Amino acid sequence: MAGRNWQASGRTMIPAGIVACLLASTLPLPTAHAATSQPAITTDPGLLWEAAIGGIVVCCFLVSVAVWVLSALRKVKRSQLRRNASVSSALNNLNQGVVITDPRQRIVFCNDRYLEIYGLARSDVPPLMNGVALLELRRRRGVLDVSPEDFFALASAPEGHITELPGGRAILAKHFHLPNGGSLSTHEDCTEQRQLSRQLASTKQFLESVLQNVPVCVAAKNIEDGRYIFANRAFERFSRFSRDFIVGRRADEIFRPDTAASIEAADRAALNSPDGQYTNEFVVERGSRKRILASNRVIARNDRNEPEFLIAWFDDVTERKSLSRELESTKKFLELVVDNIPVSLTVERVSDGRYLLANRSAETILNRSREEATGLTAADIFDPREASLIIARDQAAIKKRGLLTEEHPISTKNGLRLFLTRRMTVLGDAGEPQYLIKTHEDVTDRRQTESRMAHMAYHDGLTDLPNRAAFLQALTQMIEACSGSDEEFAVLSIDLDGLKEINDVFGHATGDKLLIEVAKRLQASSRGGVVARLSGDEFGLIIDGKQPVAGMLLAEQLAETLAKEFMIEGKSVRTGITTGISIFPHNGADAASLLANAGAALFRAKAKSRGTISIYEPEMDEQIRDRRVLHQDLSTAIKNNELLLYYQPQAMSRQLVGDGGVIGFESLARWRHPVRGFVQPSDFIPLAEESGLIVEMGEWILREACREAASWPLPLQIAVNLSPAQFAHGDVVSLVHSILLETGLSPGRLELEITEGVLIEDFDRGLALLRRLKGLGVRISMDDFGSGYSSLSYLQAFPFDKIKIDRAFVMNLGRNPQSAAIIRAVIGLGHGMEMSIVAEGVETQEQLGFLAEQGCDVVQGYLIGRPLPISQYDALVGRTKAEMVKPARRTG
Repeated sequence: MAGRNWQASGRTMIPAGIVACLLASTLPLPTAHAATSQPAITTDPGLLWEAAIGGIVVCCFLVSVAVWVLSALRKVKRSQLRRNASVSSALNNLNQGVVITDPRQRIVFCNDRYLEIYGLARSDVPPLMNGVALLELRRRRGVLDVSPEDFFALASAPEGHITELPGGRAILAKHFHLPNGGSLSTHEDCTEQRQLSRQLASTKQFLESVLQNVPVCVAAKNIEDGRYIFANRAFERFSRFSRDFIVGRRADEIFRPDTAASIEAADRAALNSPDGQYTNEFVVERGSRKRILASNRVIARNDRNEPEFLIAWFDDVTERKSLSRELESTKKFLELVVDNIPVSLTVERVSDGRYLLANRSAETILNRSREEATGLTAADIFDPREASLIIARDQAAIKKRGLLTEEHPISTKNGLRLFLTRRMTVLGDAGEPQYLIKTHEDVTDRRQTESRMAHMAYHDGLTDLPNRAAFLQALTQMIEACSGSDEEFAVLSIDLDGLKEINDVFGHATGDKLLIEVAKRLQASSRGGVVARLSGDEFGLIIDGKQPVAGMLLAEQLAETLAKEFMIEGKSVRTGITTGISIFPHNGADAASLLANAGAALFRAKAKSRGTISIYEPEMDEQIRDRRVLHQDLSTAIKNNELLLYYQPQAMSRQLVGDGGVIGFESLARWRHPVRGFVQPSDFIPLAEESGLIVEMGEWILREACREAASWPLPLQIAVNLSPAQFAHGDVVSLVHSILLETGLSPGRLELEITEGVLIEDFDRGLALLRRLKGLGVRISMDDFGSGYSSLSYLQAFPFDKIKIDRAFVMNLGRNPQSAAIIRAVIGLGHGMEMSIVAEGVETQEQLGFLAEQGCDVVQGYLIGRPLPISQYDALVGRTKAEMVKPARRTG
């Protein structure tokens, strides 16, 4: 305040001094003349007073001038300080660090941003600190990676010097020399800029790599002069000019006149196009040939929306044009196939789960048109609960990166249906999941059929009682439950008396109805025990309790119950039963032994008298001994070539045998025992299977059948059964191959019939052997289809040539509607999988008519022809009377 007042008084005194000086200059002074003329005059006091006043005025003037000068200097200094403070504030608020030095390299300014960047405090930079000392301080602190001399040299370059700081930050420093000899350094955090530059460089490199490696020609040119500025490798290969030759030249300097004219016309069309794009096809000469190019042009504009560059890419479509019709036809064909395959097909993108493709069948799953479903996700289509399940299974398939198969119900407009869903993940070039292909096959009907077939496999088709296989299974479970305890149970083998006579008198229909009623009474009287139909007129029961008392009481009660008359279609029918009993654990420790011993007891009871009950006794082992003897005889028969082959014809179901309908024969082994005479196949074939003799016997059958078939004038097929034991022991593929070479039989004429037992024991090995056999050119047939549980799954695993419907289904035609339904399903299934269908056991015209009507391809049975020596079918195999040879010889 005092200063300001001083300045104000100073400003007041200055003009006052000036006035005083002016007044002094106007005062009258004595002239020189007067002075010289009166030298002795006494000094005038007034004059002295005026002189004094004048001196005072002069002094005041000088003081005023001095005060004014000092005030002006102070004002200039304050103004300079304000300007310095303003500049300092501005520099401190810069985003860059700034350091200024004087000509002696002393730091005259260092802003806050500089200290912040390098983690320094203001106290680290004392006044007039040397610039080199500051750099040494940074170097000691680890925020400078070069020497001060190198820093000045590098930072003085136009591009500056980048320092990598701990933590990954990058600082760009630039050093400038000032006109006064001092210097100025700027320090800018360029971390993000460098990252962006690297990303830009990476993107540029990626785009250049893409452009260089795309299989189409890409070029760019300046619109102003029409000169090429870029050409990729494909353009080089097509034009047969190097990139260095192309860049910088116009089209008329590279190509022939007509080609250059076509290019320039297309360029003009792109320039004149409203959207800056133009697509066309034009012809160019490449050497001596003319090629058709499909071209696309795009105009690139600058920030002022002015055309600057023209980018063109084109492809040689000469061959493509010639194939366009075929490709279009193929495309339509594939679309037609995808739309009409009998399964739902969808394709999803793994990254977002959106549907990219769906065929018409998939509309059932999606409950909407495929056009509506495309682009949606499972969460958009299904309710939350279903969607979460579907997404979870999709993720499981993606994680597995392979085929994932499962069955689950899906809600459709037709209600809840069971679908077999297969998921397959498609990997991209980098090995990451890219697409998920899903197929949904409605297996509701198939599983119902399979369930019925599985039920039929373990249940009697007429009475719906468990069959022999199910009975043995239940018996095994009962043994396991009672083993290690003192519990007993009895196995009853029951034979229905007089069934043959009833069939002869009243007919088979009445006999079948009688069996159904007998089964009902047995179940009602069995006290909760297991009841099964073991064969035509044989039933089996399992009853627990104290034995043999409980077994005897039940057998007596059953005999009493079944002795009562049955009313069948208004007719009174009477029958009875004969029963054999074996007891666990006294009469056997396994299911086969118990059932066999119950059968031996039944045989003894029937030998005594019909309607009696017999309990197994050890002397009944004679039957077992007889079986052992039969085994020895069979082994001898194989060694001594006592076996012979019979042949049963197979015919087309829609042609009569006499009209050329026979297409081949099945070879069947027969055994003429020197003492016993003909032994039934049902007796010696199972014995051979159990003992392992089937391997040796099967080899003989295969060789003999192929040798015989090779001699036929007509190229009919020959079917030979192979046992699972032949697959388990030895190299069956090499055996078949060697026999084909040995006999000269064409592989296409040989049909090998197998049962599912080939695949049950070792699925992978069995499947591999079947594929090797198929590779020889022979045909593979699934025999006894429907008698096992897993037949359908095996059909899915291996492309069989034929399916043979088990004779049990054919025999029940007309008696059991389920058999007809199953046969229809098997025929439809086989034809859908491009497999021929053979029905065996055809014995009546009605059965043949039904099979022919349902489209069964081939039939076999007594109605067509019985198994006989081949000599009985010489005419069918094409032998004339002059050519007739002896029947398939007994090789003994």
